[in-house]
This record gives sequence, C-alpha cells and structure tokens, in this order.
Amino acid sequence: MAEEFRYIGNYVPVHDVNEKVTGKLKYVSDMKLEGMLYGKLLLSDVAHAIIKSIDIDEAEKLPGVVKIYTHKNTPKNYYNSHRWYEALETIKDELMFDSEVRFVGDRVALVVAKDNLAAERAVKLIKVEYERLPVVVDPREALNKNSFKIHEENNNHVMDKKIEYGDSRRAFEKADLIIEDTIITPKIHHAAMETHLAIAKIDEFNNIIIYSPCQEVFQSQLVVSDALNIPKRKIRVIKSPMGGSFGGKTHPIVEPICAYVALDLKKPIKIQMDRNQTIVGSRTRHNVIGNVKTAVTKDGDILGREIEVIVDTGAYFTNGDALCMSMGKKLSRLYRIENQKYTAHVVYTNTPIGGACRGYGAPQIHAITEINIDNTARKLNMDPTEFRLKNLVHPYDKDLAKGVDLGNARVVDCVSRGVEKFNWKKRWSNTHFDGRYATGVGMACVTHGNGYYGAYPDFTTATIQMDTDGSVLLKETVHDLGCGTVTVMRQIVAETLDMDIEKVTALEGDTFVTPYDSAGTQASRVTYVNGGAAKKVSELLKERIKSYAAKILECSEEDIVIKNERVWNRNDEDKILSYGEIVVLAEKKFSDDMSVTYTYHSPANPGVYAAVFAEITVDTLTGMTKVNEILAVHDIGRAINKTFVEGQIQGAAQMGIGYALTEEIEIDNNGRIKSNSFSKYHLINAPDMPKVNMDLIEYPDEYGPYGAKSVGEIATNGIAPAIINAINNALKLNITEFPATPERIISALKNRK
Repeated sequence: MAEEFRYIGNYVPVHDVNEKVTGKLKYVSDMKLEGMLYGKLLLSDVAHAIIKSIDIDEAEKLPGVVKIYTHKNTPKNYYNSHRWYEALETIKDELMFDSEVRFVGDRVALVVAKDNLAAERAVKLIKVEYERLPVVVDPREALNKNSFKIHEENNNHVMDKKIEYGDSRRAFEKADLIIEDTIITPKIHHAAMETHLAIAKIDEFNNIIIYSPCQEVFQSQLVVSDALNIPKRKIRVIKSPMGGSFGGKTHPIVEPICAYVALDLKKPIKIQMDRNQTIVGSRTRHNVIGNVKTAVTKDGDILGREIEVIVDTGAYFTNGDALCMSMGKKLSRLYRIENQKYTAHVVYTNTPIGGACRGYGAPQIHAITEINIDNTARKLNMDPTEFRLKNLVHPYDKDLAKGVDLGNARVVDCVSRGVEKFNWKKRWSNTHFDGRYATGVGMACVTHGNGYYGAYPDFTTATIQMDTDGSVLLKETVHDLGCGTVTVMRQIVAETLDMDIEKVTALEGDTFVTPYDSAGTQASRVTYVNGGAAKKVSELLKERIKSYAAKILECSEEDIVIKNERVWNRNDEDKILSYGEIVVLAEKKFSDDMSVTYTYHSPANPGVYAAVFAEITVDTLTGMTKVNEILAVHDIGRAINKTFVEGQIQGAAQMGIGYALTEEIEIDNNGRIKSNSFSKYHLINAPDMPKVNMDLIEYPDEYGPYGAKSVGEIATNGIAPAIINAINNALKLNITEFPATPERIISALKNRK
C-alpha cells in the first residue's frame, strides 16, 4: 500500500510567490542604502597584455566621481574564487585587479561615484595603454609546454588527472570493433535574468556586510577573507533573493571588490555588471575537447573504453581540476564497462574563465560519450536503446572505479519506460526524408549525483525552534535559486511534524545567523543533504515534544500520540495539548525550550539517472533544426514537490536545446568575443520550445529525505546529446562539434560521403 503524505509529493507554491508577482520582493538591484555609492567596472578589451599606464585624470574630474580603483591601489592577495572551505588546497592566481590582463573581460579598473550615470561616464574617460602579449585561445595549442606562459608560476598545461581500472589495452586487443570520435563542446553563458552584482557596507562594529545573490555564503565569506586578508569573523554575507544562477553565481566575482571599497570608503557600495560584462567577465561553462574510443564485440558487449579530454579553464584556474574529476567519475556509474581509462588535461587559455554551470562537467562528458555510444550502435546495426539496455548498470551495482555505491540505480527502467511512452520502435524505424526536410529521433542516457559524500566534506548544521504559538523556525544555510528550495525544506518539516506548512518558516544563508554548511548549493546536494538535515532535526524535535508531553501528562512516551499539531495520552483522551501549550508548559515547569540543533552528515551519494528522447526536423536547405518533442524519464527516488520537478525538467530542456543548437561564446584567434550580447548570443526562446513530456521513476532512496534524490542538474545533461544523435540519425551524419548550427549542418551535408 502506497504511503500517504500530507505535503510530500504534492504541490505547494513557492514561499515568496506573492511578493514576486506583486513586485514587492527586493532584489539586490532594487536595494538602496542611505549614502550608497555606485561602482562601474572597466574590463579589458584585449586578450593578453601588460598594463603600461592608466590615465584616470579626466575621469576623476567628472562631477560625482568619488574614487577610482586599479591594480595600483588595491590589495595584492592572491585568491581562488572556487575555494569553498578552508582546507581546500588549490591554485590561487586571481587578484581584484592585476597589472596584467589575460582575457577580454579581465578587470582593469573600478569607478566609484555618487550615481550610476556618473560612474558610467567616467569609465569611458579612462585611457589605458597596453603592451600586448602573445595570445592562445585553442586548448590544443595550450598543451604545448614550451609555449609562452599566461601565468608565470604555471605552464599553460596546468595539470593532468587520471582515473583508470581494469586493462583497457587488452580489451581493445580482444575487440571485434573499435569506434572512435572526437567531440567538441563550447563555452556558454548562464543567461540568468539577473546579472552579477553585490552590495557591501560597514556596520557599527566595523564588520563588512555583503548582500549577495550567491550560492554559498560561507564560500563568499572565505574568498573575501582571502582577498582582503582579514578574518572571516569580520565578514558577514547575507544571501539575497536571486534572479537566476544555474551555477554562475557559485564563484564570488564582484563581492571581494565590493567589500574592499566599503571598508576603504566607509560607505555602502553597489557594483553591478551589465549583460555584456556578465557574458565576458563572469564565468562560463568550460569548453572541452574529448576523444573517445570504445571497444565492443559483434554482439554489442562493451569490452573497454578510453577517453582523453582537454578542459579549457580559461584565463584563471578556478575549478579546473574539480570539474575534470567530476567528469571522470561519471564514466563508471552509467555503463558496465570493466576496463576503462580516463585522462584529462587542464589548460589555461586567454579566454573567459570557466566555472560551475548546471551539470558541472556532466553535460560535456555525456555529450562526448553518448554521441560515441550512438555511433557504436550504428556500426553494429543495433537499435541504440537495445545497445544501451545491454550495457547499462543495474540496481545496486558497484562503481567499478571504487567510487561510492550506486544505490537503487533505475536507468534501465528509464530507458524501458521511455521506449514505450515515446513509441520509440516505430519512430526509430520510420525516419522520414522528403527531399528537403528530414525528421528523426535520438536519445541519450545520463547520470549525476547527490552531493559530495565520498569526495569532499558534506555536512550541514540545522537548528529548529518551536515558539509558544506552535510555529516553527528552521535555521539552516540554504540558498533558494528560484527553484523552491525554501519551500521544499518547509514541506519536509511540516510533513515530519504533521503541522500546517504556513506555520513553518525557513531561513536562507546568513553567515552571522544560520549555522555552518560545508558546501552550499552545489553538486545537486540541497534536497538530499539539507533536506535530510531538515528531516532529522524535525524528528528530534518531535521526540523532544513527545518527551515533555509524557512528563506533563504523566504517562510513558510510548502512550503519547502526536497528530495534526495535537498531543495526547492514548489511554486518556480527555486532555489534548497543542504544540504551543507544550512549549509554554516546558518553559514553565521544566525551564527548557523546544529547540534542537543537529549536525547532519550526508550518509551516501547514490546515482540519479535519466533517459532523454528527442524528435527533430532538419531543413536541409537552410540547416535549421526544429525540436518537435522531448521526453525525459527520470529516476528521482521520490519527488518532494512534483510541480517543482516538472519546472526543473522544462527549464533544463530550454538550456539543453540551446547547448545543442545555438549557444556558443564565439572567440576569434585574437581572443576577441564575438557573441558578447543577446543580439549575438542566441538563446532558445518560448516560440522555439517543443512539447516537453516527462515521466518519473519513483523508487524511494533509503537515505534521501522521504526517499528523494536530485533532479536540478541531471535534467539538463541528456538533452543536447539526444538532439545531436537525432540529427545524426536523421541525416546519416556524424556531427561532433557543438552547437549544431545551420552552418555546421550544411557543411556536414556537403562533405558527406
């Protein structure tokens, strides 16, 4: 018999929906503090150069200008904006402002003025003289260790990473067929509606207070501490309402500069990047060049695989090593491949900086491998779904790379359900081509995780307190990116305590108010880890209520019944206490409050899985591709809020279609950015969106809160390779460079043998 829940699995509106639709919600861009100043950045328009001189005389004379900051009057403390916990050792190569610029978009100066208009005018009056240096934009060229250095301390070929198990060499010797592909994925922009910004001020105790729409308040606190060389205890970061992120606001970018200016001038300061600056000067999804070789038998068994990738981390290191390892760890958790070798090379280039972007390497590695999987099936004359079903992992398989257990991995169910619901067999055999328009289908399988268990520290502390009116306050460091995180925490608490959700308040991250969290909103960990903490601390509070109720009612705890915010002795139902009454009596009779603090350690990191099916139509005259339909089948454990899950999958489809067909930060050989505005950087808009169907495979995970697993990042991982596979199958091509623009499709058709 299925479990019945009050809130779990049901729709509850986003907690701040009324404020959002009425315009009452204050984003950082809406905030105005008394005496606030405004900062405008000047970014480099050359890809690599020494700054010989900066003439700020005319800019300083402009009315309203307060001060101009450059490399000459700012700290020289190197930091890495990816560093999210103190013990993380990584390359520190970034300054607020440096005397050398390393990409178009690097920071040169900041004008601080009394209003935005004065700051914008002053920036245009700054004259910079550069001594140009050599430029490298091709990651393959950066592999040459004898080339010039972008950073004096490191070669452009920064490091290599490997994951290997079995004996891939012998597997290839035994193979009946070896299929090799080289796939290239681009840098892309996150395209959140809200650009990068922050406000900083100084409080009466000389603490720096930063308002930031960030994904990790403690990471921002640590990075600001590194950049300013001041104790973390003097820095308070408050997570503000966010207008979108998709990973782009994981790394603090303007926060260190904002904090320094506030400390220097003792005035509130707002720094906001415009769209052009955010595209070129914030973070991008890393572009990756991947070569993959797969060894198979004639019957379709995968014997071994070798993957070699070049990860372009851009002009600064940030998370280059973490990303390439994240990519590699996915490879042993999707298919039963007993012999596999993965090699990754991390390189610097004079291009925009790589960072976290929805999927964290998974969109790239799945693009590389799933196109090759389809090509392998094609060479074997096998249906690609049958080839995958023959080789996919099964529930409770072990990770052959000795990673954490896969758990109840239901990717086979995802494919089988998708084949049926998408009517795959009929569609696959009926690829249609009428001389100009070709219609075909493709699919892809993907995996992701639920946090950092087994790789990095993954824990969070939560405090829950019940007030005398029976309401509850949850203090936990969560960050709602607009996807409903706060509401999900409230659902978990209300379900556990069997109470009205309107009486549950959940806070977002504030380094001076909410307890420490080891990782923030990263790695698809929030529902699994923070949600697990919310459930555990609520259970402990419920036990505390039961304990004091037994004392008050003078009975054993076993006789206490708790239901719908009411508590009574099952043997004496004449006296029924409300939650609020128990709080009052516990304070009056026992001098105690009704609160619990608990540090929750993530107990596992099972795999989540999805199978994506896509139908496309290509106009072979123009090369334009239209996505007609998508079906995404997800192994989700259990959905806490199904409407939120649907929203994640639909939004991810929009991002994935753009990744496949239109989105690319184009960079010429001199490092100039060609697609630096939305008129040149092409997003998928509402009229281009297909019908997005979804189906959820719900086998509750034993460690997830109410069985839940993640969906936010995996939802985007399989869209692009499914679309590219559909194009290749419809046109009998092998397009391996993303995005599949009309130009690339027409070129491939002309060159088709």
